[in-house]
Amino acid sequence: MDSERIVLVKEDSMRPTETEAAREAVRELRDALGRVGITLPSLGLDAVSLAAEPPRPLVELGRCTAATARLLAAALVNEGGRG
Repeated sequence: MDSERIVLVKEDSMRPTETEAAREAVRELRDALGRVGITLPSLGLDAVSLAAEPPRPLVELGRCTAATARLLAAALVNEGGRG
């Protein structure tokens, strides 16, 4: 039984944390937006949500110009609204 527990704990420690997964999601979103010519300068993780115990990371999309908002809307429409 103890060996099973050790294996489960080891497997758990090998999984990405919520924070690491959120950072990866931000990278994926930044890359995807970049491929369609969109930059959200404030894109990142919300610091307040990282301070919680345990952390519950939220992605902060931030503010953008109206022109960027239109580009983002057009990109979503062009992709059929899939998300």
